[in-house]
Amino acid sequence: MFYHLNGTVAEIGQNLVVLECGGIGFALNATLNTIAHLKTGEKAKLYIAESIGETNFDLFGFADKTEKRCFEMLVSVSGIGPKAALSILSYSTPESLALAIMNNDVKALTVAPGVGKKIAQRVILELKDKIAKEMGPAELTLPVGAAPIAVTTDNSDVNDAMAALTVLGYSSAEVAPVLKKLDITGMNAEQIIKAVLRHMVK
Repeated sequence: MFYHLNGTVAEIGQNLVVLECGGIGFALNATLNTIAHLKTGEKAKLYIAESIGETNFDLFGFADKTEKRCFEMLVSVSGIGPKAALSILSYSTPESLALAIMNNDVKALTVAPGVGKKIAQRVILELKDKIAKEMGPAELTLPVGAAPIAVTTDNSDVNDAMAALTVLGYSSAEVAPVLKKLDITGMNAEQIIKAVLRHMVK
């Protein structure tokens, strides 16, 4: 099993990157978001997901672990294949995808080509269950400037961020210690998610 590949970008096509590693060119399916980080002739490290069937062995490359995690999460949904998952992640960042799921935003998901209303509803229905199963009442002490204050899930931005991070596969037990270290003054939910993820993937 491949975890990541580190090499030189030989070619870039539509949702495709050829990464040359040790003289071997690996054809990797990739999202538009990942491709935007790459340039032909430059070094790159991509995290790998695999799709293996009777007649296929496809590799998918992602610029970061969070996007790879989202891809694996999407293909776990019944009826969602790698092509649809790649399309969704080409038009949504992990942060915006998680918020769309928890806010029942079908329209945000159907922006992706090939993703209709029924597919979007299925993604939301199955993945939103993660919140109900893993999220519970929580009280966090978060720094605001120099003085810590008590913040509960009544704080909508913190609540939305925690729920969205749960959709991305992180438990509240993992998220809470990171949130305690951050100054989230003036941050909206998406900014909080990004700040937490920066710490999570270190």
